Amino acid sequence: MVKGIRMLVLAVSLGAIIVPTAAMADSGASPASVRNQMETSLMVSGHVDIETDGSVSHIDLDHEEKLPPGVAKFVRDSGLRWQFEPIEVGGQVVKARAPMNLRVVAKKLDNGNFQIDLRGVSFERYDSEDPQSIAMVKMDAPRYPTEAFRAGASGTVYLIVKVGRDGHVEDAVAEQVNLRIFTSEGEMRRLRKMFANASLDAVRKWTFRTPTAGEQATRPYWTVRVPVSYAISVGRLPTDEYGAWVSYIPGPRETAPWADKEKEGASFSPDTLGDGGVYLANSNAPRLLTPLQGG
Repeated sequence: MVKGIRMLVLAVSLGAIIVPTAAMADSGASPASVRNQMETSLMVSGHVDIETDGSVSHIDLDHEEKLPPGVAKFVRDSGLRWQFEPIEVGGQVVKARAPMNLRVVAKKLDNGNFQIDLRGVSFERYDSEDPQSIAMVKMDAPRYPTEAFRAGASGTVYLIVKVGRDGHVEDAVAEQVNLRIFTSEGEMRRLRKMFANASLDAVRKWTFRTPTAGEQATRPYWTVRVPVSYAISVGRLPTDEYGAWVSYIPGPRETAPWADKEKEGASFSPDTLGDGGVYLANSNAPRLLTPLQGG
């Protein structure tokens, strides 16, 4: 079963991360170095209401009762200070309501308290029925890399894909690979490459339904993002639980030579995209002008 495309899933305790002690000894890694690399975060979803001047009038959070105390208030207070580029439709500036996926990161302080920050946000909309968007036609699941499976390694690959006018894949890049295992730097690079290669081997055989209406329909090609999660489990993943903190080692971000980075804005991060979606990049999603912590 594939998740994100729904993939094989690894059962881990909430917020836990696998740290093989033998690999730690081989790498000479200290507990402090593990903490420096590890990131603990949760995803918050909802909607943002944008006025004609680009200001935010309302933040609506999904299942607010499931979020940890203080997180909902922090997200709402920050979001109400955002400023967007005014949204135009047919030459007219209009009010808009946009979906929001936001990554909240927690860091433990020396005094034992936690500091939370906003790391990345996406305002991309996924609607497989929208003729102005793009959708999957054929999407066979990647194979779980054998060595990674034996090592108990899991992670998520964030693919960026160039789709031609015939719906076939012209190029693809593993934009980021986040791991839920800590070992030596060399072994982590090897695991990231395994997961990336397995995903890229699969994506080259995928086909998409391309936009048939709107301004996107005339493009020579389309750029889409697809999250692919690998994990081993007999039950639900921690990441299936909305409002749960999850720990992982974030990977470096790669660039795709054909992608237009300017339209995304500095606050965008591919690991804010929810599983199960095919997200059209360079779409008409609102563009945030101010810092995530507030303008």
